[in-house]
Amino acid sequence: MDCNPLDIQKRLKELYPQVDESVTPLPRKWSTKDKYTHLNLQQDGLKVLYAGQGKNHKDAGSVRATHPIPISCGLYYYEIKVISKGRDGYLGIGLSAQGTNLNRLPGWEKLTYGYHGDDGHKFFSTGNGQPYGPTYTTGDVIGCCLNLISYSCFYTKNGIHIGDAFHNLPTMALFPTVGLQTPNEELIANFGQRPFEFDFADYVKEWRIATENMIYKHIYKDEQLSNTLNELVQQYLVHHGYVGSIEAFHKSIGDTQIQQESLRSIKNRQKIKTLVLDGQIGEAIEKTDELFPGILSSNSTLLFTLKVRQFIEMVNGTDSEVEGLCNNWESNNHVSVKSSNLNLKACSTPRHIHSTKSNLEYHPLPPSEPMHVESSSKFEGQNDDGGLSDNEMETDAAVVVKHTRNGVTNGVSGQNNSTKVSNGVGDYGKSRSSSKLCGGNPDAVQRMVEFGQQLLLLLDGIKSKKVHQKNKDILLEAYSLLAYSDPWSSPVGYQLDQIQREPVFASLNSAILKSQDLPTKPPIQTLIGQTKLCLKKMLSHKIGTAAFVSVSDYLS
Repeated sequence: MDCNPLDIQKRLKELYPQVDESVTPLPRKWSTKDKYTHLNLQQDGLKVLYAGQGKNHKDAGSVRATHPIPISCGLYYYEIKVISKGRDGYLGIGLSAQGTNLNRLPGWEKLTYGYHGDDGHKFFSTGNGQPYGPTYTTGDVIGCCLNLISYSCFYTKNGIHIGDAFHNLPTMALFPTVGLQTPNEELIANFGQRPFEFDFADYVKEWRIATENMIYKHIYKDEQLSNTLNELVQQYLVHHGYVGSIEAFHKSIGDTQIQQESLRSIKNRQKIKTLVLDGQIGEAIEKTDELFPGILSSNSTLLFTLKVRQFIEMVNGTDSEVEGLCNNWESNNHVSVKSSNLNLKACSTPRHIHSTKSNLEYHPLPPSEPMHVESSSKFEGQNDDGGLSDNEMETDAAVVVKHTRNGVTNGVSGQNNSTKVSNGVGDYGKSRSSSKLCGGNPDAVQRMVEFGQQLLLLLDGIKSKKVHQKNKDILLEAYSLLAYSDPWSSPVGYQLDQIQREPVFASLNSAILKSQDLPTKPPIQTLIGQTKLCLKKMLSHKIGTAAFVSVSDYLS
């Protein structure tokens, strides 16, 4: 029966989720090199046929699988179907170490282990067998399971567990191994490419549950450990701003005192986050100065990052420096906006770039002075894949951000159960190709260009050459948006995507936490990384129990 390679891969991954086959491949077939000459292989290395004389035990031969059993399996299982017992049925199924003599049945040599079909005896490192199980013959399916937790081995016959065969097995790598001795003997292996006769998945589940119970037992038994875990959870909730969860968590553990940070401070960070994720960077800067004074004035790099993002949001038409102008322009030019059930935000007098709260002074440069585009970079805190850093803050109620083009906010965002239009571009009912910078408002475009020019002055205030160059690259990449009539669909249009606001807030959130002597990264995040590394180390030291511990299972 042919099996789809993808189905095989999926089945093996379900059986052995901790195995990384790029490092430790699973046994999938019999080795063409690690076999005795009297044996022939067929069906892609799964079927074994005896081709020798079979006169006596000196004519016996064995074959090993292509790879040893990875320790990260925890439990490993394979099955052998007896296609034909041949003349005498002198068959052996089991395990062997690399380099053992293949001119013998498994179990006869040192570091080999086998269950033989002609007498039902088990053999290990000697030619003298011991009674173990029933005999087996043509049509029977024999399974062999290596337990890498207890270092023991058991067999099954036609899906029935027939008891442990070997204990105290060596911790060295072992290979699935079969042996044949008389003419016409024929076996075929199932290394997991097809469903097993034995319910191996259920057996693995039992061991996994036992391992989890052992872990929970230690946690509940150690009161100090339990308290430490509670503290880690609390710090995580505080970092991400889960106000409701914090209150519920403290209530569940019988603690009425909220440690580390007041709920008021958390809610203040939430307000700032909402502004940043809505693209209201100018207002976010003002709110930060109001609620957490001194943070931005003492961190020129962070302030510069926010200002560059503000410039990008001006291009997007979402920042309040140009928002009012955009909305007025749309209204005066009768642009159709499907605004049923929408509360349009009142258009206040636009804030000027010389505002003391925006930390910039207005000194217009000559209109002819170009803004050169040289190179590109990423915001600090952004991963290589453009995703979030590990420092993002989250709220209990998700910030609603609707968008219609390239992930770019079209100006509709949920806030306090109301909706506002924060972008005068008027995307509703329009194709992306018809959108214009700042909704096509020339005054808004002029303000955006002036603001962008002033960023050069702010850049000059950064003294560190390394940081200065990095921030210059960021600014030049932001400038490059102006080189395209439709920046949203340009090669640099990803900067306008709402997801790019998140690493900006991550940096701001970390700075706020640091100013309050709180960890800029949740300690539990570090612990998770250390735990994963510890599990890998345990497996490398042949501690099979680690194969049944998945950190992600405890986080889901």
